[in-house]
Amino acid sequence: MASTALTARQRAALELICDTFAPGDGLGLPGAAELNVADVVVRLLARNPRAAELKQVATLLGLWDTPLMGLLAGAGPRRFSARSQAEREQFLLRLGESRLPAKRAVFQALKSAALLSYYTTPGPDGTNPLWKEMGYPAPPGPLASAPKPALTPLRPSEATTYDCDVVVIGSGAGGGAAAAVLAEGGLDVVVLERGGYYDDADFGAGELDGLLNLYAPGPTATAEGQLTLVAGGCLGGGTVVNWSTSLRTPDDVRAEWAGLGATQFADKEFGDALDAVERRLGVTYDRSPLSARDDVLARGVAALGWDIAELPRNVTDACDAGIECGRCGYGCRLGAKQSATKTWLADAAEHGARLVVGVDVRAVEVGNGRAEGVRAVTADGAEIRVRARAVVVAAGAIQTPALLRRSGLRNKNIGKYLRLHPASAVFGTFDDEVRPWEGGLQTRISRKHSDLSDGYGVIYETGPLHPGMLVGFMNWLGAQQHRSAMLDLARTAAVGVITRDRDHGTVTVDGSGEAIVKYTLSKRDAAHMHTGIVGAARILEAAGAKRIFSGHQLGAEYEPGVRGSHAEFAASAEAAGYGPAQCGMGALHIMGSARMGGSREDCAVDPDGVTWEVPNIVVADASCFPTASGVNPMVSIEAIAYMNAKRLLARMK
Repeated sequence: MASTALTARQRAALELICDTFAPGDGLGLPGAAELNVADVVVRLLARNPRAAELKQVATLLGLWDTPLMGLLAGAGPRRFSARSQAEREQFLLRLGESRLPAKRAVFQALKSAALLSYYTTPGPDGTNPLWKEMGYPAPPGPLASAPKPALTPLRPSEATTYDCDVVVIGSGAGGGAAAAVLAEGGLDVVVLERGGYYDDADFGAGELDGLLNLYAPGPTATAEGQLTLVAGGCLGGGTVVNWSTSLRTPDDVRAEWAGLGATQFADKEFGDALDAVERRLGVTYDRSPLSARDDVLARGVAALGWDIAELPRNVTDACDAGIECGRCGYGCRLGAKQSATKTWLADAAEHGARLVVGVDVRAVEVGNGRAEGVRAVTADGAEIRVRARAVVVAAGAIQTPALLRRSGLRNKNIGKYLRLHPASAVFGTFDDEVRPWEGGLQTRISRKHSDLSDGYGVIYETGPLHPGMLVGFMNWLGAQQHRSAMLDLARTAAVGVITRDRDHGTVTVDGSGEAIVKYTLSKRDAAHMHTGIVGAARILEAAGAKRIFSGHQLGAEYEPGVRGSHAEFAASAEAAGYGPAQCGMGALHIMGSARMGGSREDCAVDPDGVTWEVPNIVVADASCFPTASGVNPMVSIEAIAYMNAKRLLARMK
């Protein structure tokens, strides 16, 4: 399976699983088999860097159509292929409703892979027949007027060695900002990025193309199946695909961070860094008009008497805050979003920095207690080496600790204190169309429950809903039920619940050095999440939703004034639970796995972002967060990277 080549038996099992989740309606809407969805699942699997996980998938598929698998699922010893569609659905639901987290995790992984692929796979004519039934538009393709790519990164195809002052690993919010500061300061900088370079003219090909090219290949979920993990995986990282929300680090969070020993978080130094980031990104409140789905949030909270505020965004006046903006999670065709490629990386390149794409950094090379450079490899196996006086690690809060571990660093806090802002959603269907894939990415926020206990709680935001992205947050109670919900997409809005998690998970590495993320929502954070789920349902009801439902696999829904009640919904959601694979959750904000602070006993790096063991390795990304930021983290990440790079520049100069 390392090469994702399936045996005939494994392939047949995969096809039947996909067709059970999405069999079509027999009236013209195709099933998964007709769309060759299994091919897309295999393409997505092929991106997974963990050979061990690929082997597990192969083993599961090899076992799937056997009497033993039926017994393990609690469905009797008949083969899966010998069952009717209804019986196969019950087989899957037994897994999804199991008391055993491992069985539920298998169900969620299969559901997500099959349905994401089903709803993003184009048909023979380039469109998926379901899109028309949903009212969802086909991909528009690139703009004919899009300019040529502004950057000219290097993409080595053979063994290559570079020499520089500083090598920056990762090119997203952290790496981009750090590279600009260092290059503008007169240092020779090389930036290494595992993904490729994509710009305005490359965007518009649709969800599947965006997922394959712009997002990180893995890990795609926590080991227990608690959350789906979403991170950028191209030049510019998450700043290319995020939702443009540009909130400053809250003052109370800054004080909390300073209390762990990096006192500058509460001082002018970090405030100045936040100011510098906002200026460079062109952060403004002037381009945040209400979308139809944000209007749902605004109407609901207004009816309840809760707070509502506009969200600042890092976009230029080229942003239409409408149809184009809703697609921006798969790249901005208009070039309006001020991503790292448009700002920091452009600045770095202008000052001589070399940007290198398509290289996977495997280790920082350390000799005599100091970093001497890094070792990387291309997808084709060519070895890349960079010799440098200092190394900035900004590979993201999953890959940064993994890289430090592969490089031999042993501080016990590397990989600890991982925060994920666990996010879920409650959905409401309305009489009128919402067209939730359109409108400003995020333009409103409610902080009604942001402080449920000691500064921890949830915030309410919306986001554009696209078919592939959506399925990870929705339950599946059978093929017909799920298809009906998806075909109602144009009249559906979701209120997102983002939890500031007080408790944490970990990042470790497997035998080959690849990252493993372990995270289970604590009772305290689950209680906050539940308050948010109940609150989101209240918002939707107050806004006039006709049907309201959560992402709990056991189901929690009601129709205000017709069937059920809000109180019954709340009770059902609590009974359905928030354990692994019990409720659809995602992690879009990944933080804190190499946190900054004053003591090596409880922090992975010092107040300069420097590792305790190697004085010329600096961490400059979301890994540095001492605790969860509580708000969308882009501005905080860039400010930390800006500040840590300024300190490194001063030492090197």
